[in-house]
Amino acid sequence: MAVHPIEGETRHELYLMCDDIEQTLADLRASGVEVSASVSDQGWGLLGSIRLPSGADLGIYQPRHPLAHEPAG
Repeated sequence: MAVHPIEGETRHELYLMCDDIEQTLADLRASGVEVSASVSDQGWGLLGSIRLPSGADLGIYQPRHPLAHEPAG
Protein backbone atom coordinates (compact mmCIF):
# COMPACT_ATOMS: atom_id res chain seq x y z
CA MET A 1 0.00 0.00 0.00
CA ALA A 2 1.16 3.51 -0.69
CA VAL A 3 -0.12 6.79 0.74
CA HIS A 4 0.28 9.93 -1.35
CA PRO A 5 -1.27 13.06 0.16
CA ILE A 6 -2.53 15.66 -2.31
CA GLU A 7 -3.06 19.24 -1.16
CA GLY A 8 -6.77 20.08 -1.06
CA GLU A 9 -7.95 16.57 -2.06
CA THR A 10 -10.14 14.32 0.07
CA ARG A 11 -10.47 11.32 -2.26
CA HIS A 12 -8.92 7.88 -1.90
CA GLU A 13 -7.69 5.52 -4.58
CA LEU A 14 -6.32 2.00 -4.37
CA TYR A 15 -3.98 0.53 -6.98
CA LEU A 16 -2.29 -2.83 -7.32
CA MET A 17 1.40 -2.59 -8.20
CA CYS A 18 3.34 -4.98 -10.44
CA ASP A 19 6.80 -5.36 -11.98
CA ASP A 20 5.66 -5.86 -15.60
CA ILE A 21 2.21 -4.52 -16.41
CA GLU A 22 1.99 -5.98 -19.93
CA GLN A 23 2.75 -9.50 -18.67
CA THR A 24 0.53 -9.10 -15.61
CA LEU A 25 -2.44 -7.98 -17.70
CA ALA A 26 -1.82 -10.82 -20.19
CA ASP A 27 -1.78 -13.33 -17.31
CA LEU A 28 -4.98 -11.86 -15.86
CA ARG A 29 -6.72 -11.95 -19.27
CA ALA A 30 -5.69 -15.59 -19.67
CA SER A 31 -7.35 -16.27 -16.29
CA GLY A 32 -10.61 -14.69 -17.45
CA VAL A 33 -10.20 -11.25 -15.87
CA GLU A 34 -11.53 -8.35 -17.94
CA VAL A 35 -8.98 -5.62 -18.58
CA SER A 36 -11.08 -2.43 -18.51
CA ALA A 37 -8.39 0.11 -19.48
CA SER A 38 -5.39 -0.33 -21.72
CA VAL A 39 -1.97 0.70 -20.48
CA SER A 40 -1.32 4.44 -20.43
CA ASP A 41 1.89 6.25 -19.53
CA GLN A 42 1.29 8.52 -16.54
CA GLY A 43 4.91 9.62 -16.13
CA TRP A 44 5.13 8.15 -12.62
CA GLY A 45 4.23 4.73 -14.03
CA LEU A 46 2.34 2.66 -16.57
CA LEU A 47 -1.33 2.41 -15.58
CA GLY A 48 -4.13 0.06 -16.60
CA SER A 49 -7.18 -1.31 -14.85
CA ILE A 50 -9.17 -4.50 -14.39
CA ARG A 51 -12.90 -4.96 -13.88
CA LEU A 52 -14.00 -6.39 -10.56
CA PRO A 53 -17.05 -8.69 -10.25
CA SER A 54 -18.95 -5.71 -8.77
CA GLY A 55 -18.41 -3.78 -12.02
CA ALA A 56 -15.97 -1.35 -10.43
CA ASP A 57 -12.53 -0.82 -11.92
CA LEU A 58 -9.31 -1.44 -10.00
CA GLY A 59 -6.14 0.27 -11.17
CA ILE A 60 -2.93 -1.67 -11.60
CA TYR A 61 0.40 -0.07 -12.39
CA GLN A 62 4.07 -0.60 -13.01
CA PRO A 63 5.90 2.13 -11.09
CA ARG A 64 8.63 4.31 -12.52
CA HIS A 65 9.17 6.10 -9.23
CA PRO A 66 11.47 4.93 -6.41
CA LEU A 67 9.76 2.63 -3.93
CA ALA A 68 9.80 3.42 -0.23
CA HIS A 69 11.02 -0.06 0.60
CA GLU A 70 12.81 -2.40 -1.77
CA PRO A 71 13.33 -5.95 -0.47
CA ALA A 72 16.95 -6.91 0.07
CA GLY A 73 18.17 -9.47 -2.28
